[in-house]
This record gives sequence, C-alpha cells and structure tokens, in this order.
Amino acid sequence: MKDIEIAQQATMKPITEVAQFVGLNNDEIEQYGAYKAKIKLPLHKTNKTKEKLILVTAINPTPAGEGKSTVTVGLGDAFKQLDQKVMICLREPSLGPVMGMKGGATGGGFAQVVPMEDINLHFTGDMHALTAANNTLSALIDNHIYQGNQLQIDQRRIIWKRVLDINDRALRHIVVGLGGALQGVPREDGFDITVASELMAVLCLASDIEDLKKRIARIVIGYNFAKEPITVADLNATGAVAVLLKDALKPNLVQTLEHTPAIIHGGPFANIAHGCNSVLATKTALQLADYTITEAGFGADLGAEKFLDIKTPVLGKTPDTIVIVATIRALKMNGGVSKEQLDQEDLQAVIKGYANLQRHIKNMQQYNVPVVVALNRFSSDTSAELTKVQELCKTDNTTAIIADVWAKGGQGALELAKNVMQACEKTQDFKPLYQSDDSLEEKITKIVTNIYGGSGVEFAPKAQKQLVEFKKVGWDKLPVCMAKTQYSFSDDAKKIGAPTDFKIHIREFVPKLGAGFIVALTGNILTMPGLPKKPAAVSVDLATDGTVQGLY
Repeated sequence: MKDIEIAQQATMKPITEVAQFVGLNNDEIEQYGAYKAKIKLPLHKTNKTKEKLILVTAINPTPAGEGKSTVTVGLGDAFKQLDQKVMICLREPSLGPVMGMKGGATGGGFAQVVPMEDINLHFTGDMHALTAANNTLSALIDNHIYQGNQLQIDQRRIIWKRVLDINDRALRHIVVGLGGALQGVPREDGFDITVASELMAVLCLASDIEDLKKRIARIVIGYNFAKEPITVADLNATGAVAVLLKDALKPNLVQTLEHTPAIIHGGPFANIAHGCNSVLATKTALQLADYTITEAGFGADLGAEKFLDIKTPVLGKTPDTIVIVATIRALKMNGGVSKEQLDQEDLQAVIKGYANLQRHIKNMQQYNVPVVVALNRFSSDTSAELTKVQELCKTDNTTAIIADVWAKGGQGALELAKNVMQACEKTQDFKPLYQSDDSLEEKITKIVTNIYGGSGVEFAPKAQKQLVEFKKVGWDKLPVCMAKTQYSFSDDAKKIGAPTDFKIHIREFVPKLGAGFIVALTGNILTMPGLPKKPAAVSVDLATDGTVQGLY
C-alpha cells in the first residue's frame, strides 16, 4: 500500500482532542478546519514533569533512502504507547521537492503525520506568506530605485532575491525592469526557492513578534554606491514585512496516524540554510510535553551541526540524546553497491559503507551528548546485515536499535524509545564545536576538519575579499551556516562514504544578519533547485470526488 493510501484511510481525531492531550484548550488554538490548528502565542502554561529534548538526524542521504522523518514519527508514537507525554516537531514540506524529486516530509507507511496531502501542499499558508513577504520587499527595493533612489542603492550590488516555492531553474538568473522608463530600472536579479529566503531563517529563529521585527529590520538587502550595507530598516519596510508574517509565526498543530501531537512549523533547507524547524515550535513543545522529539535536515554533517551550533544557542536548550538514522540499503550504497543490487545480502559492502555512519557517530559524540543509532528496517534487510551493523556500532560505544516503523508504526520503535529514554537520563556536559568569538575562518575550519573530515579550506578571491570587508563592519564573529551538498561530507556529491584528504572550497559569503549568521557557499551549491527529467508532479492528480492521487 502506498503512503498516501495509508494516510487517506486513517481516522483522524478532531484537532481539539489532540490539543487536549498536551493541555491546550480551545481558546489557545486557532483551527484551520477539523484537523489542523495554529497555537496562539505567547503560551503561558506548563503541562509536564520534565523537559527532555531528542534530536533525530541521519547519515548522508542516498537514493536508497534513510527515513529520518519516518523514524521521528514512529519514535514519537512509541513514546505515546509507553504512556509518555510527548510531542513531535518537524519542518514544513516545500512544494519544490514535493513536485520535484525528493518528495514530501510527512514520514511514511504507518509512521506519518496527517492530513498528509494538506501538509505537503498548501497546509496553513505559511509558505505563501513567506513568499509574499519576501517579494513585497523586492518590490519595495525596485520601487525605491525607480522613485529617485534616495538611499543610493547600487543596483549591481543588490543581494536580496525574489522567491518562489517551486523548483524552477529558468528563474535562477533573470533581468527585471525591461520595457521602457515606465517599467522600472533594468537590473540583473534572480529567484531562490522560498525555503532559502532569509525570511524563512528569521521566522525559524525568532522568539516572539518583537524579535521577529528586530531581525527583519537588520536584514541586509544590498549595498550603496559607497559599498555600505543597506538594511530593511533603511527602507522603512520592517512593519509591512512583519505584518505579512504575523500568522505564519504561530506554530502549526497536527497529529500522527496514532494521534500523537505534532508541531510542523518552518522549513529551511539544511544544504542552503540551517535546516531546523522553528525555535518557537520547539520551545512550545518543550513547554507542553515531557519529551520533545525534533529533527534536523539531511545528514548530521549539515542539519545536526547547524541545530547544535546555530539553533541551540537561541533555543537555550541542548539535546538530551541524539538519534542517528541509518539503513542497511544506504550503507551498502555508501559501500559501492548499485541501487539495482541493494536487495542482495552483502556484508562486505555493509562494512565498507559503515565508515559513513561511523564518522557521523564520532561527530555527534564530540558534543558530549548521548548517541543512539536507529536502524530503519527495510524488508530486504537480512539478520546478518543488521547484526553486523549493531556489532560495529558497539565498537564505537554506541547502541544500534532496529526500528520497523514503516510497517508497524510506534510498535516498531518501542525498544528504540526505551533506549532513548535511558540515554536521556545520562549526565551530559554539552560542548559546542566552536566559540562565539572565533573568527569566521576559525569556525569554518573547525567544521571542515572536525565534522566533514577534510584537511582544510580554500577561499576564492571573492570570499577572501569579503572576509576583510566583514571584519571592517563587525560581522566576522557571527555563526557560520555552510551551504554544501547533502550527498557527501565533501563539497563533491560524488565522493560518498567517508572521504579524506579533501579541501572545502568557499566561493563566496552571503550575510544573513536577520538570521544572525553568515552563509558560506561551497562548490556548486544552488539556492534554486531544478526539476528532474520526470518530476513527481506528472504523477499527481485530482479525482472527481476531490481526493488527491499519486502524491506518494
């Protein structure tokens, strides 16, 4: 049975009942139909006895599949089956991957959040609000230039791009303002995907409306002819942008197939942004539940590192346990097996591919947080292969637990949940990867050598020049957000496994002062993806009764 068929056959509880599980009454939520709601802020209550945070991450993604969201959902359901007050925190899916190649972000099989179609499509309109807010700012920039350009904005140095929540390579590099004097001032421009907008990062890192406005105000949109930064505050556009985000700022409440409360809010990509759901969502769950289970995008080299070094200082809470998701199929692919041969037992490939999981384990252990490995089971996995990975993990002082959540839901993650609960009780002394007063070069070097396993960093001439400029304006001590391929520890997607003796190439930096970090662009990373030869969109249809078909 397909994921969408399982989801559509589910019997959902009214969202008011799901809210009551964590002590939310009807006055504290805003309903979007019967099965979705937004949680009103600020929330002044505590309905828990403890405050444990569990971060779910994974090995580098492969076409074989890892199932990080599926395990996150199944783990949450297992906690609920063990009579624990638990909430799940996930990111919102983007229409780009949904209609492209990657797919949705609602889990799979019997470990899903529902209503699956709504969440993967328009949901509560957050993505559209972000798109409108971003493009309103773009319109105000071009209008300011057209109306006399009092701020002396250099149209050659505008770094703020328009956005669209769909993969569209044709919009990566465009020219606007063509058609004569009445149509505006011609200049080069481009589109990013909505989830790559700085406003998405701002939304996900803001602590309240006041903080949201402060972050929006300090966003750098470009530079004037004297090469000085121009901000949203300079354009007097802070209020307008904030108003368009007022509802999007509120966390979204839904449920799993087993009626576990789930907050799905914010959706920055981890390969081009910081890859974590909103601080407000996580704080809300921590306020309401004893156990909050959240995830970070892509592999631990991207999402988890950014969660631990960018989100954690803002959140004010470090994880009590880190769960790394892996599959036998993905390990064999990292060991050199083709996708067509993955169903055949191959212990040597498992052993070779384990190097990828091993590096992620050691990376997460650097933070002094307990680590548990979740082996997301596929029907083709053999007992010998599963046992071998458990043995290998044991040599790295880590327990690997088999999770069969796609087929069994929460029941398939009970052992995993019990192990995670035990790990959460261990004494920990969180150790960040870098210090806040380290320079950008020092922070990047520590990420490359300690997380990626590289030998060093090469800065392109443009990046070197920017480092000098950033130091002059006081941006040189900000956290760094690496924009890198998700498929490899290196910046070359073809180098799978655990490559060594490579250097990361930084071609340029993008200041994101609203988000509070500097983005380092590596390799050929793109902020507007393209569609594959056969996009998922060609399989999607709408039945005459209004049922969505072919989504997954």
